[in-house]
Amino acid sequence: MFGLTSRISRGRAFQGAAAVLVLLGLLLWWLLPIGTSSPSGSVTFSTGVTSGVYQRYGTLLKQDLARDLPDVSIQLRTSEGSQQNIARVATGEADFTIATADAVAKYQKDGKPGADRLRGCARLYDDYVQLVVAKDSDIRSTADLRGKKVGVGQEGSGVRLIADRLLAAADLDPRKDIVPFSVGIDTMPGLLERRELDAFFWSGGLPTGAVQDLSERFEIRLVPLESTLVDRLHASGEAASRYYRSAVIPADAYGTAQNGTAVPTVAVANLLVTTDRMSAGLTEGFTRTVIDSRDRIGDEVHPAQLVDLRTAIYTDPLPLHEGAKRYYRSEKP
Repeated sequence: MFGLTSRISRGRAFQGAAAVLVLLGLLLWWLLPIGTSSPSGSVTFSTGVTSGVYQRYGTLLKQDLARDLPDVSIQLRTSEGSQQNIARVATGEADFTIATADAVAKYQKDGKPGADRLRGCARLYDDYVQLVVAKDSDIRSTADLRGKKVGVGQEGSGVRLIADRLLAAADLDPRKDIVPFSVGIDTMPGLLERRELDAFFWSGGLPTGAVQDLSERFEIRLVPLESTLVDRLHASGEAASRYYRSAVIPADAYGTAQNGTAVPTVAVANLLVTTDRMSAGLTEGFTRTVIDSRDRIGDEVHPAQLVDLRTAIYTDPLPLHEGAKRYYRSEKP
């Protein structure tokens, strides 16, 4: 009898221990990310022209992504700019990119392939339109560009989009009233320096390295873009035009090129863009690295310093990607 009771007690003890182990296992499974793994695979990041801010930003960001997402291979791909970037991501030729809000809105309005699949990850920094001329130029306003040789950016760039609109707002036909040069920031400064251009438009973060370098070897001046141009852009009724705002290029952005004077201009926001094809986990990690790398990248690419967690969620006209939402939720106090 005693032996039977002992065996029953041992059996119950064993069952109790097993139940405790099961409960501990369930608790660990709930508390720890067992069975999950860091994002992996290969993604393409479409940047910009070789000497532009997008390309410099992408090159530095790639280093931080390699650290934070070690199982993800990042390929950078140069481009003409925002319009080409959006088309690439929307159609699956690239996975992430940077593009201006007006270029995104135009792509959506035109109903181009994949427009409904575009998603925002973060609002980054503003681009500032810079109309650059030689210091001794007689060009004092946008209207003075009539009959001049003007660099307007490459066909697929955000520069071309906003340059054409600003010219139209100044009552100039971009194809008839100027001599347009479809070249990028990697080419325009040299052409101006050799007097093969009278002026060029650029839209980028401040300061843009190519413009800074030009100002240090050749005397240039920034032409003011008066606020009436923004008023006319808004009055045009185009959906994308509402993303333009009046702004000021700070007096110290390009040193001697401004003679200590702030210059009125037009600004538009840049967005980090992907599509609903991208996984939530990878998008969350990508977005986290973009925000966390602000200060390190900002030491070399000044516009990156302006990335702000408080405003990053405002990716209008794009809805936030689910992975980006997860990141921002995780950052709430």
